[in-house]
Amino acid sequence: MVESDPVIDLELPSPLILGSGSFTRKLILKEMGINFDLLVMPINEKAIGDRSSSKNVVELVSLLAKAKGDHVAETIASDAKIRESLKGEEWVVLTADQVVVQGDSILEKPESIVEAKSMVQSYGSNAPKTVGACVLTHIPSMTQVSGYDSAQINFNESLSENSDDLVDRLLSDNAPILSCAGGLMIEHPFVREYISSIDGTEDSVMGLSKDLVLKLLKELKQKLN
Repeated sequence: MVESDPVIDLELPSPLILGSGSFTRKLILKEMGINFDLLVMPINEKAIGDRSSSKNVVELVSLLAKAKGDHVAETIASDAKIRESLKGEEWVVLTADQVVVQGDSILEKPESIVEAKSMVQSYGSNAPKTVGACVLTHIPSMTQVSGYDSAQINFNESLSENSDDLVDRLLSDNAPILSCAGGLMIEHPFVREYISSIDGTEDSVMGLSKDLVLKLLKELKQKLN
């Protein structure tokens, strides 16, 4: 049974504008029954925020998600052609960002296969945690609401010995591990073999907490009333 669209139920502008090219975020919105159009406007993420310590992680992902939302909103406001391609005269843009935290370190997308293997090897003995932020921006009012969510993934110790093999198998299966924070792809069956438990929700680990999205949609509706 397909769920009703919570954006429409709340009488917010629909379809939602998703400012993310993430496959898993698109999948999660579809699972929620949310209709959306895609409008991805890249920013220079490395120029934003402090990555020196995991103590700053919530501020980091929040800043990045907000910067993405601001950029999409400013582009819509200034580009008549884009506005014409979108339905309606007002919109809600969803942007998000996620990093993986391990101890005091912040892990983003691996820049090489070697780095991915090193990250994955460490997860067998030191459980990683995902921290993700979501921002909803209403256009043209530029009203914003934001929040964050986190989850810890507990892996079997055997992952440490089999990490290179796991990464090689993922690559052979064309899994985009270099596009995932920390090289984490818990939705892939090869990775699931090594997961013992998750403290939190699977959708949060995959990059977008359903509960958080629903909470923010309600907050946005209240702010706009």
